Parts: sequence; C-alpha cells; structure tokens
Amino acid sequence: MAIHDERFMSMALDLAQAAAEAGEVPVGAVIVDENTGEVLGRGQNGPITAHDPTAHAEIVALRDAAVTLQNYRLTDLTLYVTLEPCAMCAGAISHARIGRVVWGADDPKGGAVLHGGRFFDQPTCHWRPKTTGGVMADPAAEMLRGFFRSRRKLRAGTTGEAER
Repeated sequence: MAIHDERFMSMALDLAQAAAEAGEVPVGAVIVDENTGEVLGRGQNGPITAHDPTAHAEIVALRDAAVTLQNYRLTDLTLYVTLEPCAMCAGAISHARIGRVVWGADDPKGGAVLHGGRFFDQPTCHWRPKTTGGVMADPAAEMLRGFFRSRRKLRAGTTGEAER
C-alpha cells in the first residue's frame, strides 16, 4: 500500500456518499497523479440519474481526467475506487492505460479484477495496471451494505414484503 492510498480513498468514499444521497449505488472514484498529489478526475456512480448504463464512477472519473489532460491516455496515473471494478470498467481502465488501480471493497458478484472474468489476467488484455485491493475495505463495504439494507426496507414497506 502506498503512503497516500488512504487519503485518496477517503476522497473516493466522499464521492460514494454523494452518489448514495442521489439514490445511486454508493461508488466513488478519483484519478490521481501520485507524483504531484493532484486529483485529475472525479466520479460518482450515476447510471440512474444520467440515464446512462456506462456512468459508473470509474468511467465518469476517466472521462473527467481525459478532459482535464486533453488526452484519453492516462498512463502512470492511479485510479482509486471504492468497489472492485466490473468488466466494463476494467476494459476502460486498460484502454486508458491507467498505471495503478486501488479499490476498497471486493465485489465477488460483479467484480472483474479478482473475481469473475479477472479481466487483467486475460491474454487479450494488452495493458495491465498494477492493482491493490482492500484499501479502507470496511468503510466501503459498510456503505454498500447500509445502502442496500435501506433499499430493501423501502421496498418491503411499499410492497408488503418482509425484510430479508
């Protein structure tokens, strides 16, 4: 774990909280130049709000950093995200040539770095970032659990279902 990992993951967690407050799954991401400490891109989950299935926090942050740098190649930058990236996001991360990916909570159901298709391990993946998982995993996982717990309670209250 790098010296600044918790600092930047805290920023991503703040964005995840903002996503939750907007009714989105709480995932946040920041893209950082670790040499300067500059945050170049920020994103929070927004598929529902944006009516865009690709508006995952990672994709939003990649787009923001690419506009900031006027270049879609984000080589040597680090992406901090509160949840293990899915296959779509892993593909975009590889295409952007992010140098390092750091995530909080593992995602055994939808993740594609350590779980599922293990995107970066595939022979067809031509750019493999360094990866670090589990940074501030507990607060990231608890935010997700709390969000889905409250969603189940809301659904149970409107449909008469018992909470599971």
